[in-house]
Amino acid sequence: MIRRHHIHPATLGRNIKQAALKAGVHKRVTSHTFRHSYATHLLQAGIDLRSIQELLGHKSVETTMVYTHVVAEMNKARIVSPLDL
Repeated sequence: MIRRHHIHPATLGRNIKQAALKAGVHKRVTSHTFRHSYATHLLQAGIDLRSIQELLGHKSVETTMVYTHVVAEMNKARIVSPLDL
């Protein structure tokens, strides 16, 4: 007989919190943090917005566009003016 053992939602959150503490991360880390990180990395890798929208299950592309702001802020540090060289 095959049975499924479901994980209680609190168990996952507790394990993520413990892993973050062991890793020395002193910020709040949740499973949703991984979702944001995943979307941000996909944008940085050049994946189109519509594909990310589908992967995340967003109904509206405007919801997914929030991540473009984060990536734009991250890229500002990489942009160097020719006058600064």
